[in-house]
Amino acid sequence: MCCFYTWVPVVQAGMPQTLSTSDMVTPGSLSPPPTEPTDGEQARQPLLDGAPSSASLDTLIQQLVPTADYYPEKAYIFTFLLSSRLFIEPRELLARVCHLCIEQQQLDKPVLDKARVRKFGPKLLQLLAEWTETFPRDFQEESTIGHLKDVVGRIAPCDEAYRKRMHQLLQALHQKLAALGQRPESLLGADKPISYRTKPPASIHRELLDICSDPYTLAQQLTHVELERLQHIGPEEFVQAFVNKDPLASTKPCFTEKTNNLEAYVKWFNRLCYLVATEICMPAKKKQRAQVIEFFIDVARECFNIGNFNSLMAIISGMNMSPVSRLKKTWAKVKTAKFFILEHQMDPTGNFCNYRTALRGAAHRSLTAHSSREKIVIPFFSLLIKDIYFLNEGCANRLPNGHVNFEKFLELAKQVGEFITWKQVECPFEQDRSITHYLHTAPIFSEDGLYLASYESESPENQTEKERWKSLRSSILGKT
Repeated sequence: MCCFYTWVPVVQAGMPQTLSTSDMVTPGSLSPPPTEPTDGEQARQPLLDGAPSSASLDTLIQQLVPTADYYPEKAYIFTFLLSSRLFIEPRELLARVCHLCIEQQQLDKPVLDKARVRKFGPKLLQLLAEWTETFPRDFQEESTIGHLKDVVGRIAPCDEAYRKRMHQLLQALHQKLAALGQRPESLLGADKPISYRTKPPASIHRELLDICSDPYTLAQQLTHVELERLQHIGPEEFVQAFVNKDPLASTKPCFTEKTNNLEAYVKWFNRLCYLVATEICMPAKKKQRAQVIEFFIDVARECFNIGNFNSLMAIISGMNMSPVSRLKKTWAKVKTAKFFILEHQMDPTGNFCNYRTALRGAAHRSLTAHSSREKIVIPFFSLLIKDIYFLNEGCANRLPNGHVNFEKFLELAKQVGEFITWKQVECPFEQDRSITHYLHTAPIFSEDGLYLASYESESPENQTEKERWKSLRSSILGKT
């Protein structure tokens, strides 16, 4: 039995976060398939009826294969396809599934049992449809398409509708892969943002409040950006982020593909933190800086109301960065009551218990939603990643007898599956391209630049700050 960690490291609000990245069944409620043959094949029961424990990889693969009288539960399909890549590459898994289908249904015989194939065919196509829809990147290699065409081509003589359905499936797959391959300009623009090291001349710098002075509008546009970016993260990336190699497999890792979209999303969070801090430190007058802070507090509050917790946490983190938090004269002019309430909601104390309560409330609202706006749930992403990381680290992938620890992967699928549901929500807010373009491309201060701007706005107060300011002036401005 695996033990699930409930503690994750405290994410400091002061700085944004980056991510470095035998066929017997064990005793328990997981039951082996009955041995009595049904129409020449083995009847099976789904593995999700109860609380499954573990099984051999071969058993789990067998449970994925449909027959004339059996189809795996949808939850099992998602769980196994998500986790199987830790033990076997998707293309190899597909090849084995297709081979088992051909062998068990005797699809390599000159004469087919048409009655049985007509019962089996729709189930096979349903499995392939679910697989290609949920994990389209598993079918990027031409060999995988060849497996699909081969197995469906064998059942097509029994019903030409199968060939037509396969054509529709492949067409949808190609469209999905094409869409995933076209990363919007917004996803590319923030990967390598321009960084200020010193304050630019006012004549060339545009401030966010010049582009958008309404906090509700900005919160909506941030939500638009978040949902757009989330659409590109595949469920498999959560597993691939922690793949090393299966000790019972070959010496090579099971999967070496980078988790580009997941990493890009974390970079977006960091960019938003620095953008908030830059916008606060840029104005020369403390009254203007205070206005910017109050503006972002209102933006953060609206993000909370929408259910956009990732932008909320990025804004709070940006305002809590040391170059911003040290501006005491500026903060003295800010009405901070609303900010303290938001900080309390995102307080890391007790493993972010306040945030997790709010997240559950947003998730419940999403389930009972009457509008697309009420469906929005955008979790604090770095914490989600850490939860999944510690689930992975706290439980072995295999038990000592070599069986796959399927219970662990049920919990993993539960967390990832909930996220996948949230990311599929269509954004109800119309995009304002001038605002989103600014969010993705506006230059931001480097960390040293933030400190220098902060010291220029409000002079250093102690010896440590004075020495740092002197060092920064020397290295950046060439002054002593």
